[in-house]
Amino acid sequence: MAAANLVSQTPAIHPTKSLKTPLNRFPIKHILPFKLKLTSRLASLSVRAVLSTADPKTQKLQHCFTKSEDGYLYCEGNKVQDVMEIVEKRPFYLYSKPQITRNVEAYKEALEGLNSIIGYAIKANNNLKILEHLRKLGCGAVLVSGNELKLALHAGFDPTRCVFNGNGKILEDLVLAAKEGVFVNIDSEFDLENIVAAARIAGKKVNVLLRINPDVDPQVHPYVATGNKNSKFGIRNEKLQWFLDAVKAHRQELKLVGAHCHLGSTITKVDIFRDAAVLMVNYIDEIRVQGFEIDYLNIGGGLGIDYYHTGAVLPSPRDLIDTVRELVLSRNLNLIIEPGRSLIANTCCLVNRVTGVKTNGTKNFVVIDGSMAELIRPSLYGAYQHIELVSPSSPDAEISTFDVVGPVCESADFLGKDRELPTPTSGAGLVVHDAGAYCMSMASTYNLKMRPPEYWVEEDGSVSKIRPGETFEDHLRFFEGL
Repeated sequence: MAAANLVSQTPAIHPTKSLKTPLNRFPIKHILPFKLKLTSRLASLSVRAVLSTADPKTQKLQHCFTKSEDGYLYCEGNKVQDVMEIVEKRPFYLYSKPQITRNVEAYKEALEGLNSIIGYAIKANNNLKILEHLRKLGCGAVLVSGNELKLALHAGFDPTRCVFNGNGKILEDLVLAAKEGVFVNIDSEFDLENIVAAARIAGKKVNVLLRINPDVDPQVHPYVATGNKNSKFGIRNEKLQWFLDAVKAHRQELKLVGAHCHLGSTITKVDIFRDAAVLMVNYIDEIRVQGFEIDYLNIGGGLGIDYYHTGAVLPSPRDLIDTVRELVLSRNLNLIIEPGRSLIANTCCLVNRVTGVKTNGTKNFVVIDGSMAELIRPSLYGAYQHIELVSPSSPDAEISTFDVVGPVCESADFLGKDRELPTPTSGAGLVVHDAGAYCMSMASTYNLKMRPPEYWVEEDGSVSKIRPGETFEDHLRFFEGL
C-alpha cells in the first residue's frame, strides 16, 4: 500500500480568543501552528478503503485509527508516525474531526422521526474546539458544573438545549442556569430548595426535570453505575409524590417539564435502556394525571464502545433509540439523550514514545513518556484500552508480554497490563486507543507532568493543533504576585 507523505507548511497563527471571564489566566488560542497535507490522495483513499467493507449500519462508529498492510498506523489517511515527527516531542492527543462528525450523524440518523435533543456530555471531553464543532453539528450540551455551563455558553450552545445535572449543584451556578434558561435536574430535597432560591434571585421560572433513580442494574463497573439504589444520584422513586407536592408549592419558581434517569456508562445491552424507559413513562403517566404538562423524557447516556478491539458487535445509536422509540411516540414526548463516550471516545489516541524496556526478573515493562497523569482510566478503575505500536517492528523483534507503564512515581502508573507486543526500540511510537473520553478531561499535573497538547486531523487531511500543551512556565504564573 502506498504510504502517505506529509509536508509541513507555514504556521498560520490566529488571534487569541479568550474565555469570557476575568479569571481566565491562560486563554485558549485558536491556532493552526502547522498544516500536514497529504500529497497523495490515492494513499488516503487506500487506507480509507479498509473501512469501506464494513456493514454500513455500523460503519460510522468504527475506529478511525487503522493499521494498514504496510504495518503503519493511520488516522484518516495520515501516518501517525509522520505526525509524531512534526509535533512537539511529548505525549499528545490526536483526534479525527471527521470521526466526530460521523459519530454525531449516527445519532441524528437514529433519531429521525422523533423530536429530540442530542445533549453532548461535556465532562467526557471539554476541548473548546471540539465543543464548537459539536455545536455546529446541532448538539446541545449536558453540564455538571458551573464552569461547564460557562464553557458551553462560550462555545455558542443554545442554553435552551442544555441540561444541568449533578447531585451537588451550588447556588451561584444555579442562578446562572436560571438566567440562561437551561433545563435543570432536581436531584434531591436540598437541590430543589437551591433551585427555588436561584429562580427567585434570577427572577425567572426554571424548567426542571425530576431525576428519578429507577433502580435498574446497568451491569457495568460500580464506579460508572448511576441508576441503581445505592447511587448518590437521583431521587428515590418512592419519594416521587413528595417532590411533586413540593413543585406544586413553588409554581412561581418551577415548571416541571420532564423526567430524567441515567443508568451509568459503558452499557452494552440496550434492553437495559428499555427496562428503564418503561419505568420512566409509567412515572410520567402518574405525573401527568396530577396536572403537570410533561414534554420531555431524558434517558441519559451510557452506550459502550469496543475498547478491546475484538470486533465485538456492540449496540449502535439506532439500536438504542429503537428500543425506546415507540414508548416515546406513544406519550408524545421529546427525547433527550446524553451521549459523551460514544460520541468522542473512539475519535482519539494518546500518542506516546517508548523510553525503554526493562524487566524485574518476573515481569517485563515497556516504559513510555505518557502516564496516569495524561490518561488515568486504567489506574483509576482498571479500565482496558487497546495499545499498539504505530510502526512495523523489526522482523527479529521478540514478541513478549509487557506491562506498559509511565514514569510517574506510583505503582498504579500503568496504561495497560499483560499486553503482548513486539519488543519496541527506544523512541518507538506507541498509542493508547479510544482516548477521546474521560482521558484529557481527567488529566492532571501530578509529578509536574504538564497536560499535553491536542491535535486533530481535519476533513482535508491536514493536522491542526486544537490545544497547546501546558508548560512549566504556565505553572509558575499561578504564583505571580503572591
